Amino acid sequence: MSTMQPIRDRNDIKRLKNYFLEKGELRNYAIVAVGINLPVRISDMLHLKWDDVYDFQGNRFRLHVTLLEKKTGKKNTMALNECVIEALQRLADEGERVEGQYIFKAHPYSSEPLTRVAAYLVIRHAAEELGLESIGCHSLRKTFGYHAWKSGVHLAVLMAIYNHSSLQVTKRYLGIEQDDKDEVMKQLKL
Repeated sequence: MSTMQPIRDRNDIKRLKNYFLEKGELRNYAIVAVGINLPVRISDMLHLKWDDVYDFQGNRFRLHVTLLEKKTGKKNTMALNECVIEALQRLADEGERVEGQYIFKAHPYSSEPLTRVAAYLVIRHAAEELGLESIGCHSLRKTFGYHAWKSGVHLAVLMAIYNHSSLQVTKRYLGIEQDDKDEVMKQLKL
């Protein structure tokens, strides 16, 4: 089994999102858009409910989502950016936004969330159709960190976002490859 890699090319990110939009699969589009912009583990993301992201009394999306990570038991609070909100709004426009209901339901009439395995199969199938290798659900979370790092976000900040225990874990997690190191060496002309 290969290690899941981040999606390094922004055009490939667009292609993956458009793959689901063109098929009218808004839930799957939202999984990708939210997964890339809200770097939580897929198991945590699939268990988000509408009340976690939407203030029903105020009739607006929340500024942050707070969750207790299943794997680590740590609490994590993250901002909802406009890409997350846009994807969730599209999903809400297609169906119902109901208090206490899972956002990413197994199917429209289910009260259960999509499973990790089902989400993986959805992402893998799309990636294969698009010719993307070593891409799965975990790639979504890694993609956020990779592009944040490429845009200059300090590794210590990413370590805090991911709730990693050390910078070494974060470095390994981002999948920094030789071409990334080469790019830095070529750009830095002192």
